[in-house]
Amino acid sequence: MIWRLVVLGGVCVLLLGAEGSSRGGRTVTFHRPQQDESQGQARARPRRDMSSSSGTPRPFHGPPFTSCRTPLNPVEHKVLDDNTYETGFNGDDGSHVILTWVGDGTGVVLVLSTFSAPIDTFLEGGSSRLYRSMDYAKSFHDISHRINNTFIREEFGVSVGPGSSVILTADVPVVDNPGGVIFTSTDAGATFKYIQLPFHLAEPITYHFLNPDYLVALSIDDSLWLSLDFGAKWTKVHDGVHSFSWGAGINLFFSYSRTDTVYANERGDLVLKRTKDLGQTFTTIHEDIYSFGYIGAFLFFSVMEDSRSPRVMYFSSDQGDTFSRALLPSASTEQFYSILDGDEDMLFMHVDNPGDTFFGTMYTSDDRGILFSKSLERHLFDGQRKSDFTNITSLRGVYLTNKLDKDGRIRSVISFNRGGAWRQLNKPDNVECGEQVKNCNLHIHGEHSRKNNIIPMLALSEPTAIGLVIAHGTVGDSLSSSQHPDVFVSSDGGYNWRGTLKGPHHYSILDSGGLIVAVEAQHEGQVKTIKFSTDEGQCWKSYNFTVQPFFFAGLASEPGTKAMNVSVWGFRPEEDGQPMWVAVTIDFQSLITRECNDQDYEEWLAHATVGGELEREGCLLGVRETYRRLKKQSLCRNGRGFVVSKKQSPCLCTREDYLCDYGYYRHVNTSECVRQPSAANKTLELCLNGEEDELLTAGYRKVPSDRCEGGFSPQHAVQTVINPCGVKTSPGPPARSSSPVTHFDTPRERLVLILVCAGAGVIVLIAIVSAVFAVKRVVYRNRAPVYRFSNLQILDEANGIPADLESATSSNGTACGQDSDDDLIK
Repeated sequence: MIWRLVVLGGVCVLLLGAEGSSRGGRTVTFHRPQQDESQGQARARPRRDMSSSSGTPRPFHGPPFTSCRTPLNPVEHKVLDDNTYETGFNGDDGSHVILTWVGDGTGVVLVLSTFSAPIDTFLEGGSSRLYRSMDYAKSFHDISHRINNTFIREEFGVSVGPGSSVILTADVPVVDNPGGVIFTSTDAGATFKYIQLPFHLAEPITYHFLNPDYLVALSIDDSLWLSLDFGAKWTKVHDGVHSFSWGAGINLFFSYSRTDTVYANERGDLVLKRTKDLGQTFTTIHEDIYSFGYIGAFLFFSVMEDSRSPRVMYFSSDQGDTFSRALLPSASTEQFYSILDGDEDMLFMHVDNPGDTFFGTMYTSDDRGILFSKSLERHLFDGQRKSDFTNITSLRGVYLTNKLDKDGRIRSVISFNRGGAWRQLNKPDNVECGEQVKNCNLHIHGEHSRKNNIIPMLALSEPTAIGLVIAHGTVGDSLSSSQHPDVFVSSDGGYNWRGTLKGPHHYSILDSGGLIVAVEAQHEGQVKTIKFSTDEGQCWKSYNFTVQPFFFAGLASEPGTKAMNVSVWGFRPEEDGQPMWVAVTIDFQSLITRECNDQDYEEWLAHATVGGELEREGCLLGVRETYRRLKKQSLCRNGRGFVVSKKQSPCLCTREDYLCDYGYYRHVNTSECVRQPSAANKTLELCLNGEEDELLTAGYRKVPSDRCEGGFSPQHAVQTVINPCGVKTSPGPPARSSSPVTHFDTPRERLVLILVCAGAGVIVLIAIVSAVFAVKRVVYRNRAPVYRFSNLQILDEANGIPADLESATSSNGTACGQDSDDDLIK
């Protein structure tokens, strides 16, 4: 898991996450208020919430619940005291602190402290300090001299890649300097190499996901540069580049403008190219595109092919060799498309409803990214175009999101079969709503709530902590902003929940789920206590980690959940008024000393529900999975060598293993797939990979990645090739001619063409063509819809390294983060 944490004024107000892997580092950013120069002292503490005095009622507490609280005994307290390490960064005036873990299990943490002069002062530039820890943040050493005390820029100043590679980007003025400066390290920051760049960086350098020697960068003059030796030498790949992305293997995709890149994406003047040999040769995939992206194993881009129709989206599952138009409902100029998530098997896509409704329809694709089926109606997409869609990574096939119902209330729904069916969350076991509440369910706060500062962080799950989910939520008929959010825990991937902590908290998963830590979110005041649980949140113990409380900035732990130590960061006002950064690291390894043995684990059948059919018990996506996981009552540690162990066996197919095909929807009162009224018959003509196909369907298709065998088997789709239908292979469409050309494809259009040619001659024909071209320009300018994609778990924008082997994205060349307002397919 790769996280970026931003804290303002000592209170955590922003938490962005992107799924990642353990091969890279994790970067966390903290911010504190700068000193008030006019008064010579630190700013005051954050003001008290005055909402109650302004007429807005304070949030009330939800239904009560109890969770186990166990005090520390004297021995446990002494052990933790002996293994708690506090570091005060005396004399450091940095307003930002950036933490980066380097490598897997190396214990190396780099900390960059930066101070930039305020814009309204006469000072220029800034200063920075670089610290290094080799013992998991228990102690730090100032190594600024290793980079000649160079000012490292605050924005994308530190980037970590595969292995122990690190890149520091210096803050170098563009004027009077031919290029920027970077410092590279291949030994986790023990030594650095000074490199003068032949260009100035416009964004973070992007690593190849496997080979750290392969680097790609975009310069401020829109040139694309490539290095094959970890930055020692750079070669210009192309000019006029708008965006880029690594694909599978060493495929590199980029879009460029033949004239200028300013507003080229808005005009649709970009050309999408690919190089398969690191810049030696190039292949044109398509011309006249607006933007493109890469997610999972899918390349996609938007094109306006005809002035009479909106832009269309094309998908390719073979690295751009062939591509096909996605079969999705038509979108008006007021709508947008948003890709929520994807892997090598399928995509989740949100299609906005017309108008400012703040909701739309979610669709799921087939394994080619072409045929899309309706998954969830009234899917919430708020006014800031944020989605609460969440992939529960601790259990296969589970997704969580919120919907906006007709009564205007937001309610949470969960899917256990990759969007095949959705249902409301069960009421927590230890919570009762009361007789006045008709429908008592758990509702989870997501990105919508985080953006409105209702919660400090989003739902948390990890692939190594099987079944474990931690999230903020409220219990009742719907999600409530007037109710204090509490913390709830699920141990079975979201089927059942328990209330575990009252009020908002920051939390982290350690030791592959064997340990959970939490710090209460303080909107005012200071912190000194951390809570921890060794039984997945059933019981908690509290430990005062410092004698002198400080303003909380954030909770940080090594990526991958293997660690057993956590760091609490903040700042403490000193006697001279200067705030001092403080880091307290608690090592729980000395408290939980026993290594787990076979008796500490149990066999757990995933997706097993009470009252279900015995032969179908635990079947999901055609497979029954039994995991070996730690018993809740076992007080031991999994250790760094822990590996998830599971057994799989196939299941018989049922209707649950099938989705409704394109043009069909699942009837509310039955499990049958019913044809949509807009679809006239059972024949759909498609244009796939350059061939026009006739698709005969019974209304069902198997869920992507479903591996069931036998059992229910509806009539499968039958495709018959009729005739070729246009060029759908790379390179893209024929090169443009010097004059506009209008294509007449239908018999009526051909007849009109013949009559015009016969009756009016060449002059009239030229006039018609010119008129059509003018209309095309007007329609293009005034009716062009926005196709928008937002991948929620792709890339750490600070590090510029893809999250997995084939999960990268591009519209800005580095990341498609949660804030997808920066990533538009226009």
